[in-house]
Amino acid sequence: MNNIDTSQLITQMRAMAAAAQGSTSTPQANVAGSDFGDLLANSINRVNDIQKASGRLADAFVMGDPNVSLAEVMIAKQKSSIAFEATLQVRNKLISAYKEIMSMQV
Repeated sequence: MNNIDTSQLITQMRAMAAAAQGSTSTPQANVAGSDFGDLLANSINRVNDIQKASGRLADAFVMGDPNVSLAEVMIAKQKSSIAFEATLQVRNKLISAYKEIMSMQV
């Protein structure tokens, strides 16, 4: 019988998530000296960069570049899709919070 060590599995998943984001350290939730607008703008720019990189990989694959595999293109497209979906979810939550604040009685 094969026993799975859950703590080791979680550690590996976190390491893979950090590698997928291109960082080797754990992301910090509270960055000193940054305001929300800057963090939001940086996140949107990062999603844009991910989408552009995905498009460049797809174009290179279509043009027949031997250094780009189909697996790389598919993974890049999935990363792009997940980043975009996460951005949409954040936007939806922000709009919902704004509407809730605006409907409060003062």
